[in-house]
Amino acid sequence: MDGKIDYHTQVDKENTLKLRELLKELPPFARDYFRAMGTTASSRTRISYAYDLKIFFQYLLTEHPNFQDCAMEDLQVDALEQLQSVDIEEYQEYLRVYQSHDTGLENTNGERGIKRKMSSLRSFYAYYYKREMIHANPTLLVDMPKLHDKSIVKLDPNEVAALLDYIEHAGDSLTGQKKAYYEKTKERDLAIFTLLLGTGIRVSECVGLDVEDIDFQNNGIKVHRKGGNEMIVYFGEEVAQALLNYLEARKGVTPLPGHEHALFYSTQHRRIGVKAVENLVKKYSKEVTTTKKITPHKLRSTYGTALYEETGDIYLVADVLGHKDVNTTRKHYANLGDARRRQAATAVRLREK
Repeated sequence: MDGKIDYHTQVDKENTLKLRELLKELPPFARDYFRAMGTTASSRTRISYAYDLKIFFQYLLTEHPNFQDCAMEDLQVDALEQLQSVDIEEYQEYLRVYQSHDTGLENTNGERGIKRKMSSLRSFYAYYYKREMIHANPTLLVDMPKLHDKSIVKLDPNEVAALLDYIEHAGDSLTGQKKAYYEKTKERDLAIFTLLLGTGIRVSECVGLDVEDIDFQNNGIKVHRKGGNEMIVYFGEEVAQALLNYLEARKGVTPLPGHEHALFYSTQHRRIGVKAVENLVKKYSKEVTTTKKITPHKLRSTYGTALYEETGDIYLVADVLGHKDVNTTRKHYANLGDARRRQAATAVRLREK
């Protein structure tokens, strides 16, 4: 036994423990809902729902006159059917700006944040209504926020090239300790960025990779998709070379026990985390663009856009990105399809001038 820590099992375990702590801050009856959710939703999704519902119940206890003398542990399931649609509408308005019960800080939500929290509440109500534990569901009487289309934020081809060039040559202007630190992490950072930009995998999929997940014979990596499915994602020669260069540098790292199989290491010699990669993307991307807020997900959008523009095949893009529903992909890349259709207007000439 080599003490290997399976990343995805470990994350699921940590999330399960975190959820247990969160459930202590919700009414006792809520545990039935989360237990039932366990068969259909990931631990990460359940945690998100628990945070959302915590806000809802704190709203009831602090803002709704019927519950201001109640404690969280005293709330029973029949509290849900004491609310009318107007109460749900007031909660929706409350979500725009409210004070966090834990930190005292002011929180705000845009239309997407409100819609997600309302979706959590609808799902919660639906569980008890379907099981006839409540006989009214006011969440169905309230309109969900209308989402306005947002343009895809991505890097242009020249920005992609500039970003990779910068990572490769940033040390040219550094000296001393800064240069030493840069040289220590250069191949890793270049491999991470090249992999994200060259495959479109999610940041969570990237940090979860083990060194054994790479197959250079077929230029593929085995990734764990959302929902627990495994899939082989293929990469090109640029990605292959960046990974090979990094693996050579990786030989000089002595990992902490239990992290020997991780593909990407942090400077503390343990598996690199999602937050660390997000910080790397923020640090490097601001050197090539100041007008775009680039995140790992925007690198994924950059790849998806390039793949769609190159192939015009929305089903291929959906498959490679790991979207379960092609409509998700179509929604994000619809404006690109429109641009391609516009080209059709001038592609065919009926009469030569």
